[in-house]
Amino acid sequence: MSTSLKDTLEQTKQRMKLWHNKNFLLLLSGQGISAIGTQVSQLAFPLLVLALTHSPVQTGLMTALRGLPYVLFCLPAGALVDRWPRKTVMLVCDCGRALAMGSIPLAMITGTLTLWQIYLVALIEGTLFTFFQMAESAILPHIVSKEQLAEAAGQNEVLGSLSILLGPSLGGILYSFSNMVPFLGDAVSYACSVISLCFMHIPIEQTTPTRRHLLREIQEGLDWLWHNPVVRFCAVLTGGLVISSIGFILILIVLGEQQHASPCVIGLIFGSGGIGSVVGAMLASPLQKRFGFARVMIASTWIWALSWLLYAFAPTPLLLGLANGLNYTIVPIFMVTQYSYRLALIPDHLQGRVNSVFRLIAFGGQPIGLAITGALIQAIGAVPTVLVLFVPQLLLSIAVTMNKAMRNAPSMEML
Repeated sequence: MSTSLKDTLEQTKQRMKLWHNKNFLLLLSGQGISAIGTQVSQLAFPLLVLALTHSPVQTGLMTALRGLPYVLFCLPAGALVDRWPRKTVMLVCDCGRALAMGSIPLAMITGTLTLWQIYLVALIEGTLFTFFQMAESAILPHIVSKEQLAEAAGQNEVLGSLSILLGPSLGGILYSFSNMVPFLGDAVSYACSVISLCFMHIPIEQTTPTRRHLLREIQEGLDWLWHNPVVRFCAVLTGGLVISSIGFILILIVLGEQQHASPCVIGLIFGSGGIGSVVGAMLASPLQKRFGFARVMIASTWIWALSWLLYAFAPTPLLLGLANGLNYTIVPIFMVTQYSYRLALIPDHLQGRVNSVFRLIAFGGQPIGLAITGALIQAIGAVPTVLVLFVPQLLLSIAVTMNKAMRNAPSMEML
C-alpha cells in the first residue's frame, strides 16, 4: 500500500473517530451558532456607529475597544484558566455576553441607547471573549486526542468559516430590517452556546495550585514561550499580520459605501469571504500533513501578503466580494497550522498560560491595527491604506522565509 493511501486512510479513520466524539460535537455545535451570532453583530456594530457618528475614526475606536481586553487581561486570563475549571469559565463568559449584547436592543426599545453604552458593551464582550478563548484552547486537548488535534482545529476553522459566510450576509439583511435585530440574535446565540456547554462532560483537568502567586505562574508561561524559538516567532509573525490586516472590516465597509453598496450588499461582500474561508479550512489539515508545518507556514504567509493587494484593485462590489473571498482562503490555512502545532507542543498544565502569552503577542495589537486603519482611511482614503498596510506584510513574508528555526521546525508527527 502506498504511503499516500495509508495517510488518506489514517485521516479518514481519525475523522470518523472525531465525529463520534459527543463532547467535541457539543462544543462544535454550540460554538457554531455563537460564531454566526458574533459575525452578525460584528457587522452591525460598525454600521450602527458609522450611522450615528459618520466618523471612520469613531467606528475604528469602537471596533478597537473589543480587542483592548486582550492587551489588559490576556496574561492573567491564561493563568487563571489554568487554575479554574475551564468549562465553568466558558459558561460564565457566555452568560455574561448574552446579557451584555441583549442590553442593546433593550436600550433601543426604551430609547436610552447611547454611544457610551455601545462602547461599554464592546469592552465587556471583548473581556469575556478573552477568558472564553483561553479556556476553550486549554480544554480542547482534553476533548480530543493528540492525533486528532489538527483535524479538530481544522473543523473549528471550517465552522468559523461558515459563520463568516452566513453571519455577515444574515447581519446585513437583519440590519436592513431593523438595527436592533442583529444584537438580539447574537444574544440568543450565546444562550444556545450555554445550553450546549451544560451537556458537555469534561475529563479531570490538570490545574495549578491556587496558593501560588499569579505573577509567578504568568512568568512560567512567558519563559516557556521565550525559550521555544518556533512558537515565539509564530506569535510575532501572527501579530504582525493581524495588526496590518485586521482593519479590513473598515476598509470593506468604506469601499462598499463608496461604490454605493447597500448594507445588505456589504453583508454579502463580507459573506463572500466565508466561501474562501471554508475552502481554506478544509484544506488546512491535509496541506499540513502533506507538506509539513514549515513549508505551509512560509507559503501561507506569502500568499496572505500578496492577496491583500486585491482589495486595492476591486472597483465594483462584485469584484470586491471576489477579492475578499480569495483573500480569506489563506487565513484559515495559516491559523489552523500554527494553532494545532502549538497545542500539540505546549504541556497541558501550561496550555492556558502559554496560549495567553501567544495570543497577547499575536492578537493584542488588534486595537492598534484598527485605530491605525481608521486614521489612515480618514487621512488618505481606503485604497492608499491598503497599499501602505501591504508593506509590513511583505517584510514579514521575507522574515519567515529567512528564519532558520521555522525552516527547520519538526513536523507534528515528530513532536
